[in-house]
Amino acid sequence: MIRVSSLVALSLLLISCDADILDQPPGDAVTSDEFFNTGADLEAYTNDLYDVLPTTSVYMDDSDSDNILGVSAGDRLRGTRRVPTDRGSGGWSWGYLRRINYFLENYNRVDDVEATAKYSGIAKFFRAYFYFEKVQRFGDVPWYGEVINQDDEELLSKARDSRELVMDSIMADIDYAIENIPAEKELNRITKYTALILKARIALFEGTYRKYHGLDDYERFLEEAISAAEQLMDSGAYELYTSGGEDQAYQELFAMEDQNMTETILAVDFEFGLRTHDLAYRMTAPTQGRWGLSKDLVNSYLMTDGTPFTDQSGYETMEFYEEMQNRDPRLTQTTAGPNFSTYGSDEPEPVNLDITRTGYRVIKALPPKGPQWGSGGSFNDVILFRYAEALLIYAEAKAELGTLTQGDLDISINKLRDRVGLPHLNMAEANANPDPYQGSLYEKVEGPNKGVILEIRRERRVEMVNEGLRWDDLMRWKEGQIIEDPIEGIYFSELGAHDFDNDGNYDVYVHDGDASGAPDEVTTTINISERQLTNGTSGNLLLFEGGNFDETRDYLYPLPLEDLELNENLEQNPGW
Repeated sequence: MIRVSSLVALSLLLISCDADILDQPPGDAVTSDEFFNTGADLEAYTNDLYDVLPTTSVYMDDSDSDNILGVSAGDRLRGTRRVPTDRGSGGWSWGYLRRINYFLENYNRVDDVEATAKYSGIAKFFRAYFYFEKVQRFGDVPWYGEVINQDDEELLSKARDSRELVMDSIMADIDYAIENIPAEKELNRITKYTALILKARIALFEGTYRKYHGLDDYERFLEEAISAAEQLMDSGAYELYTSGGEDQAYQELFAMEDQNMTETILAVDFEFGLRTHDLAYRMTAPTQGRWGLSKDLVNSYLMTDGTPFTDQSGYETMEFYEEMQNRDPRLTQTTAGPNFSTYGSDEPEPVNLDITRTGYRVIKALPPKGPQWGSGGSFNDVILFRYAEALLIYAEAKAELGTLTQGDLDISINKLRDRVGLPHLNMAEANANPDPYQGSLYEKVEGPNKGVILEIRRERRVEMVNEGLRWDDLMRWKEGQIIEDPIEGIYFSELGAHDFDNDGNYDVYVHDGDASGAPDEVTTTINISERQLTNGTSGNLLLFEGGNFDETRDYLYPLPLEDLELNENLEQNPGW
């Protein structure tokens, strides 16, 4: 189980994970003498570092992207982010780093070679993870490889180091972690395999960010991404979860109470009565998340014969039941389709569009119906890293580098398609006929591999939706203009009653303020004065008319004003 804190380490260090690096007391010598004596001490200390990792937020982040819309659009989606004021706010906080560096300055006090190698590797994993998030958010940041004391004016007034220096340092840390952490399979602990998937994620992000933002040396990072993903694939330690078959396996992977190590590399453990969360409550309470997939995401799911849905005649005006037919099985394992029943039940749920803004209700990671749907009642584990991502990274990095072959697709993307029974992606066909719909989404893709890159991006979006990667994908691909597009939902041909499951009974009634004509069996009414339709009395639900994205500014976040005032060597990010 990933532990949020170790009481032993906390009592010795007295360091808050949210405290700013400038606020830390210098009294480290006493605790290092008293604490760093055995391998068990090292384990206890590194247990406390796990809270640098996210938990349920990975299943919430997509609701502030073009994938999913919740109760309202967030600041980054609307383009209304503001420069934070307080020191250490807006993500510019360094308390975790000091804890990590303190360990790395003291772990060698322990005379246990095996323990020092393993736990120093874990500490460097966390430092790589910490700094990777900083680079994603801010670009250039100061690299601190040691503990800073209050009287160290030179380090306290340090300028931001170059992206090159910081990324090379991150890669050195993650390589050290891979080399020194044992190749053990542990569901809730950092292992060599966790370090490999993190390295692949880091290197893919940096390689594609550099490529699409016009920075040097992108090829080296793409090669590193391929190498890390390939090493994980060749290890044979993991495979895709297929229990339940193509119509259930994908949904079950996220809904099951306790993760297993078939596909899941690292998960946060939740247990009934001990540690719970409220994700199911957010998915099912009409006053909470109200998450719904966007129409262009739904459009991106293929037909069961492998052809694009957007190649279908009249796809733009298909109503719900028709558009859900003969689609990639992941669609109705991600959103509630016709005759939807919850995981573990054969009883269809009533159509309920009050709990989803767009009408495409999110069910990915929704546990069985019952007590888990109450506030704070869920205890299904949350996946942080899984094997499918390695397959996607491998294919994308090779395609962007120009070394992709059909054989590469067959051991990566086509494994994902096999899980849901879709035809294989053919590289030659994709490149000969790039999908115009996907091309309209990703304007920066060009070259001889355009078609297959678009298909790999489709696959990544569909496979990894609601796992917290979409915003960062758009940023690294330099596709921020997508944020300016409207977010639409389900299509309605007219006002009145609509049958969502083709059983002859009406489920939804759309009206302009008078719902008195709704049939008795209707379970949801939609007032178009509250949820507008694109064409007035017909069209798609129009929930968000699009945000603002400044290409010269919004790929990075701003630094807090107080930090800039305290350290005159820091510079604000462009445009802020």
